[in-house]
Amino acid sequence: MKFPSIPLVFRRHVLITYLIKELLLYFFIAFLFFFMVFFVNQILLMAEDVLKKRVPLMDVVRLMGYSLPFIVAQSAPFATLVGFLMCLGRMMTDNEIMVIRASGKSFLVILVPVLVMGLMISIVSFFVNDYLLPLGTISYNKLYRQILYSDPTIELESNSVKRTEDATLVIGEVTDTMVSDLIFIDMDDRGQMRLIVSGPTEIINTGEPGILMNLSMDSSTVCIFDLQEQDKYTVMNAGETDMNVFASSFFSDSSSTNPREMTSFDLFKYIKQITEEGTASTLQMNMYRLEFHKKFSLPFASIFFAMLAMPLAIIFGKHNGMAVGLIIGIFLCVAYWAAMIMGQTFGIRQGLDGFWTMWLPDFLVGFAGLLFYLRLAKK
Repeated sequence: MKFPSIPLVFRRHVLITYLIKELLLYFFIAFLFFFMVFFVNQILLMAEDVLKKRVPLMDVVRLMGYSLPFIVAQSAPFATLVGFLMCLGRMMTDNEIMVIRASGKSFLVILVPVLVMGLMISIVSFFVNDYLLPLGTISYNKLYRQILYSDPTIELESNSVKRTEDATLVIGEVTDTMVSDLIFIDMDDRGQMRLIVSGPTEIINTGEPGILMNLSMDSSTVCIFDLQEQDKYTVMNAGETDMNVFASSFFSDSSSTNPREMTSFDLFKYIKQITEEGTASTLQMNMYRLEFHKKFSLPFASIFFAMLAMPLAIIFGKHNGMAVGLIIGIFLCVAYWAAMIMGQTFGIRQGLDGFWTMWLPDFLVGFAGLLFYLRLAKK
């Protein structure tokens, strides 16, 4: 006996087909909303570093193109929550769900398509997050390095503090390739702190491999402090001072491993390798684990959001379901985003386990959805 395929069964089932079409429609509407929010945010971030430095337009377009996988990966889970809330809230307001219940159908008939849609969105989002995002990140970082080598002033903003891998720069007014005044602070291998204060400084692009820029400083003063013996210090004055700033100070060496440039499979193998070799610090290990779990927790948040959206929309969507769903959805998205940021911060700074910091928001959303559904099922 030949059984019909699942898509054919769905097409024959009018109710399920209708639910899926409506959920997809509102998901895409919400997706466009969040896509534009993150897209504009990315443009604003780039405007500070790239656009106002007169970087060629095509390079800016390419940078934005390489950022698209990140924007898509961020938008999909939130679009699932808001879109499903608006869709089911609208159906609740229009008494469509009441008609379904009056025909003898349980809430499970609605929940199953919702969870299936959430799973499908999660799978697509995971592919973007795990495969396209690393490719985009690699291309983005490579192009950004090329832009920096051609115009190192991009990294120096007027009246700002710039922290690099091993130093801190306090920057005065930047005009073209000139800085009105500059303070440079770093530490050497012997634990001595070096402080350089200079007057007008010219930023020179040397074009030499590994050197991002040369700082030609006028009227500079160099102070060297011994942190072990604080009463000892050295002071030197110079009319002109040249100092090379290496590219590795502003971004990691291209040969180093960036977890955001790896797929989950490659990152898992790398974590296993450095665990066996013992070559990474506790902080680095926790950062790698955090990034590994984030590759799963963020895209698969769509399933947990779908679980929460269905009962919330039915409970609170009796009047103005779309508007209520939009308000509740945006509030929950902000709360989830804040929880993710806090989890990353505590995971990196406090050394909390990366699994719990990344998955706890998902578990809380899923647990809340289960409680609301059980409350709904008792009615």
